Amino acid sequence: MTVITEAPADAPAPARTPALRWILPAAGLTAALALPWLVYPPVALDIVALALFAIALDLLLGYTGLLSFGHAAFWGSSAYVTGLIATHYGVPFPLAVLGGAVFAMILALPIGYVSVRRSGIYFAMVTLAFAQMVYFIGYQWSDLTGGENGLQGVPRSFFGIEPVETNSFYFYYAALPILLCGMAAAWRIVHSPFGRVLVSIRDNTPRARALGYDVDRYKTIAFVLSAGLTGLAGGVFAISHGFVALTELHWTTSGDVVLMTVLGGIGTLWGGIVGAFLTVMLADQLASSGFHGIDLITGSVFILVVLLFRRGVWGTVRHQWQRRGSARRP
Repeated sequence: MTVITEAPADAPAPARTPALRWILPAAGLTAALALPWLVYPPVALDIVALALFAIALDLLLGYTGLLSFGHAAFWGSSAYVTGLIATHYGVPFPLAVLGGAVFAMILALPIGYVSVRRSGIYFAMVTLAFAQMVYFIGYQWSDLTGGENGLQGVPRSFFGIEPVETNSFYFYYAALPILLCGMAAAWRIVHSPFGRVLVSIRDNTPRARALGYDVDRYKTIAFVLSAGLTGLAGGVFAISHGFVALTELHWTTSGDVVLMTVLGGIGTLWGGIVGAFLTVMLADQLASSGFHGIDLITGSVFILVVLLFRRGVWGTVRHQWQRRGSARRP
């Protein structure tokens, strides 16, 4: 039996030339390299980290059809583990981040194994319940996590290179490759035969099961991979801020990344990047102006986008581009 060949939502159109396929990655890489010159470097790193977080969630939501409200458990747990490794062992931060990502994947294995037995709103509620359990553990285990005070004084150790360890501008370029590798891994996953099976499960689960695919196993693997990518982003976020707050485990963090994913466009890897950029920049500009109703404005923008751009910002732009390309072809 062959893999169902329906392409993922952001697969390139057949008529796209090889040169055009490299334009978007090149433009994205250029924007990532220029970002700390245009905005405050810690804000720039927040954008890239949250973009990977949104991409990781979209691996489930857009490509597997699973809405998770519990991804804050992997974002926050990785942040805590990364912070603890960096604080107690003094290893270079890439190793600490990798340790946090591995922990997130280990944590996701039993959660995913249980959760994928349900679908729709039931899957979302099960993941939310598990995330709240992790939040409760983080709150109660104050000797390890700091409880309400958070984990403070997380170092940026990087082979003794002082500019990276003390200057947020240079730290951005040291941490950026980790996040870009996570994005490249997500792209490879969705454009592989495994990714095509995930899309087939999203579109027609009974048919995929009838073709012989172990649907629950594929969903569990996708869940664990998504958690690992989330863990990479959460670990870099923790090192960047030098502090891990209990809110990183809260369900509202899961809600924020769902908002970013929908805002940019579900089922489009670029949509997560666009959604994270718009959300973080909007919040930063409002906070800089002294405005306190950030959630009110963010929620209003989200409602407008859902009403006016049914496919999200990036999804709508891509759809219109493809329609024009189809109209020009004979």
